[in-house]
Order: sequence, then C-alpha cells, then structure tokens
Amino acid sequence: MGAGEKIRVVIVDDIAETRENIRKLLQFESDIEVVGVARTGREGIDVAKETKPDVILMDINMPDMDGIAATETIRRNIPFTQIVILSVQGDPNYMRRAMLAGARDFLTKPPSVDELTAAIRRAGKMALEEKDKVPAAMVGGAGVGAAHLGAGGAPGRVIAVYSPKGGVGTTTIAVNLGLALHNDETPAVLIDGNLQFGDVAVFFNEQVKNSIADLAPRVEELDADVLSDVLINHASTNIKLLAAPPRPEYAESVTGDQFTKILTYLKKLFTYIVVDTTSSLDDITLACFDICDIIILITTQDIPAIKNTRLFFDVIDALSIDQKRIIFIMNRFDKRIGITPEKVAESFKREIPCVIPMEERVVIPSINRGLPFMMGDKSRPVTRAILQLAETVRQRLSEIAEMDVDKSPAPSIPLRKMAKK
Repeated sequence: MGAGEKIRVVIVDDIAETRENIRKLLQFESDIEVVGVARTGREGIDVAKETKPDVILMDINMPDMDGIAATETIRRNIPFTQIVILSVQGDPNYMRRAMLAGARDFLTKPPSVDELTAAIRRAGKMALEEKDKVPAAMVGGAGVGAAHLGAGGAPGRVIAVYSPKGGVGTTTIAVNLGLALHNDETPAVLIDGNLQFGDVAVFFNEQVKNSIADLAPRVEELDADVLSDVLINHASTNIKLLAAPPRPEYAESVTGDQFTKILTYLKKLFTYIVVDTTSSLDDITLACFDICDIIILITTQDIPAIKNTRLFFDVIDALSIDQKRIIFIMNRFDKRIGITPEKVAESFKREIPCVIPMEERVVIPSINRGLPFMMGDKSRPVTRAILQLAETVRQRLSEIAEMDVDKSPAPSIPLRKMAKK
C-alpha cells in the first residue's frame, strides 16, 4: 500500500463477540482500518457494496447466506475486494469450495494475531494491484455493469443455446433463459451468435445501432468504454445485449478467433454469457463450443429435429466434447403427439431434464410485441419450465465446479479447425 494508505477491512461474522475480538486485535495495526462489520452474509454483501473495502474477513457458517455464497457474490460485484475466509472447520473440502468461490485465503479460527495480520496484508496488496486493473466505471457499478472477475475470482460462465435444426425456438429459449438467470447479483449478457439473421434485438424490440461487427476489430483493446458503445441496455430489465450485424453480409467481418476473444472478455464482466447460436456448425458456433461451459441442446417432437439431433450427438462423440456439459431439452412439447420426451430419452439413452411446453398463446404474442414472456406472468407453464431450466443450468455448473472440472483453454486444435479437416 502507498505511504499512509491503510488497508480497509470489513468483518462479517454472526457472533458479536468474534466481531469485537477481531476489531480489537486490528485496532493496534497502524496500516489496517476496520471500516465496517456485518452479522450475516447478505448484510456483508450490502456493507461491501457501500464501503468497497480492500479485504473482507468472512465467516463460513451464518444463518441467512453462508460465507462461500456471499464471497462469490461480492467477488462478482467488487472484483478488487479480497476475501479471507475464517472457519472453525479446517476441512480441505471447505478450503476448496472457498477458493472456487474466489476467496484469497483461508484461516482456521481462532487465528493468531500474526497469522491474521499477515493474511490481511497479503490480501491488501492484491487488492491494490487489482484496483489498478479495473476501470473506474466498473468499480462504481456504472457503464456496462459491475466487473465480475478479479484475480482468483470465478470467471463468468458461457452457455450456448443450440439446435442442429432451425426453427425449433432456440432464440426464444436463449432470450428467456438469459432473463431467468439475470439479476443484480448475477448479471447476464445475451449474445446473438447468428450473425447473418440474428433476432435477439428484435425479441426485445430494440433497434441495432452498433453490433458485434463494430466490436470485432477492437478485440485487442476491449474495455468498459468500448463495450458501453456497443452493448444494448434493455431499459425494462437492465439486461445487456450484443446484437448481430444489421445486414447479413457484415457477418463475414467477424472471425471465430475474434468471437472467442469477445466471449473471454465478457466472462470478466458477467456471471452468465448466454449465446444464441445458429444451427450451422460455422466458425462462430464452433468457436462458442470451444469456450462454452454448457451447451443447451434443443430438440422438438418432429422427426427432422430428432434426426439432426442424433447426427449432432455423433459429432459430439467424434470431437470428444464432454457429455457432462450437455443439457438436452425438448421444446414445444405437445401432449397430443406420441413422440414423448421419455421415448426420445430412451432412444438416445440420454436424460431430458427439462421439457418446455407448447404455449403458443403466450410465446407468439410475446415475440411479436418484443416483450419476452419471462417479463410477464411467472405462473404460466412455459415460464415455470424456463425457471426450471435456469435452475438446472445453475445446478449443473455447481456440479462441474464441485468436481473441480475447470473450464480448460480452447483445445490445441479448435473444434472449428477440426471440423474442416
């Protein structure tokens, strides 16, 4: 830290005596200042947003939200703030979960004075370094949104919504899933990966002034100001959109490598990056598959869609895409049709965890009005199904994290290049 500059600390613990003991220990350290205390995880999030501390001393076991969940949220909202977890449990599993959530250090209660102050100073030094990297607009939560990633923090997750058959409702699901995942604590951005004939902006009744074609030439200089010029902010929901080019011929100006770099940068800013893809296995779609954490694979009850899905599963096997990252769903389910999800699942020997019902009286008017149905009545069967899909996505991502299956870099031979061999 600079001369005379103190490390600003917040203490989060549900036991008043513990909070007070830590505060008393730290009051004798000339370079450390306690700027706030909180009794619960949720209160800790609020205090962190208000004070923007350098370091938070976080208990794990608290009544309303545990310290690991609170750590993950704080790291998304304030990327330079470093978290030091304090726990009576010295269990390695706790330590692993804490680090996956973005904690900087893990101390067993009660820590010694030397141990505690050393951890705070290490974390404080890291906070100072991270402050220099984060644009001021992001630190304050303005512009395109609060930055998501700091050193040691969990990057955002890329979710590809895909079907090998056009016209099965891929955009409808991508748009409404993005809204189901999006909130102040877990911001989402919707990317239109159908660069020739994308409709994500249309689904929100937004006019496209700038698009991904304007962003692609600047992938080596991406920052908050550049993104703010290009991303569309949907006023009613505050979700951000990256639109497809306004004309089909402009699609050729965006390469797969540029698309990958854009998604990689957006992972620093958003919890969820939802990509609406085209059914064609073009460079953009394959680039998305290279980097994505989950592929939501959509089929319907018609034979062409089922046939194309089977062909795609063959491609998955040939390219060694991790099957755990596939969420296989059925859209537009009509009970009157004999091709049921159970029969399709049995035929493919793959689980279909989510079924989106046919509800034309809700879906079609929402598309024509430019008001996604997730903005309306949450009790409708189709909206409940999307909420279930969102929960399935969160659970699958959590399972992947728990298994310590980190998202690896793009393969040495990217999928889009393997497909051309």
